[in-house]
Amino acid sequence: MAIPPVALAGTHAVTETAATSATTGSTAVVQGGGSFADTLKGLVDSVDENASQANDAVVGMLNKTGDVHDAMIALQRAEMSLQLTVQIRNKIVQAYQDIMRMPV
Repeated sequence: MAIPPVALAGTHAVTETAATSATTGSTAVVQGGGSFADTLKGLVDSVDENASQANDAVVGMLNKTGDVHDAMIALQRAEMSLQLTVQIRNKIVQAYQDIMRMPV
């Protein structure tokens, strides 16, 4: 029985099919055999993209070309994706420390 891959922040991943990003509407094909480094790079890239969108939304709000609600939603999305990334990093560091404590 195959286990489906974990979805990145803001992305619904489906094995061997197109996945649609909830924030940008772009599509990407998620393969079941991707490397761990590529998955982490994708997560960091999505956090960076969310932060950039939040900055653009705040600038638009300040220039009175954007809506306050859109800016707040973009800021919350960026904050949540950053918190998810930090928690994943904490789990990775904890797993590394547990492995290093194992007797050989």
